[in-house]
Amino acid sequence: MKITATIITLNEERNIARAIESLRCCDEILILDSGSTDRTEELAEKLGARVIGAGWRGYAGQKNWAAEQASHDWILSLDADEALSEGLEAEIWNLKKTGPRYDGYSMPRMARYLGRWILHSGWYPDRKIRLYDRRKGKFMGDFVHESVHVSGRVGNLEGNILHFTCDSLSEHVKSIEKYTTLAAQELASGNVQAPLWRMLFDPPWTFMKSYVLQRGFLDGREGLAIAYMAAFYTFLKYAKARNMG
Repeated sequence: MKITATIITLNEERNIARAIESLRCCDEILILDSGSTDRTEELAEKLGARVIGAGWRGYAGQKNWAAEQASHDWILSLDADEALSEGLEAEIWNLKKTGPRYDGYSMPRMARYLGRWILHSGWYPDRKIRLYDRRKGKFMGDFVHESVHVSGRVGNLEGNILHFTCDSLSEHVKSIEKYTTLAAQELASGNVQAPLWRMLFDPPWTFMKSYVLQRGFLDGREGLAIAYMAAFYTFLKYAKARNMG
């Protein structure tokens, strides 16, 4: 079982070294860069990664194209702001020794937000299929929230992907601005209605769900920020979709 790790990048010099250095269990590291103007490519090449430049195809399209360029059929897809935990890396080493019993594997993802690891708020365990046989799986999703769909059996790994998210609220707001536009485009492209009542009632429900039902209050003030930002995201997504309509 040989594995190619794939990472898509655009100006990720802050994160790329951490991601690559966590991938010792992989036989190849492939970086698909879409026009970085910082030191992303330079740093990746110094750490032994194979770097390819390519135009933007959308998140799913970019990740699928990266998988097609890999030297091996087993793909471990990682985002630049992620890294494998030591526990997950050990599980993958063991999997390589014993051989895969499934066509894809999901793993929990744990986020670090404003300097704190988040264990509630609907953010954890946040399982993702990231290790898969490209002959059986591919990414789906045209705009945002792309995910791997596997035609076959999926097993579970228990080690965490570590997701290093926002270090500041201003960074979170900037991210929300970007992703709500994509989410609104997705709604508009599918002719999904964004009635006024959803814009009014979904945000407070989203806050209540994150902070109370998903126990965000146990994540301290960071949990409160997550719930508020989730509500803001929901409002902005529908507001933009209505404007597009």
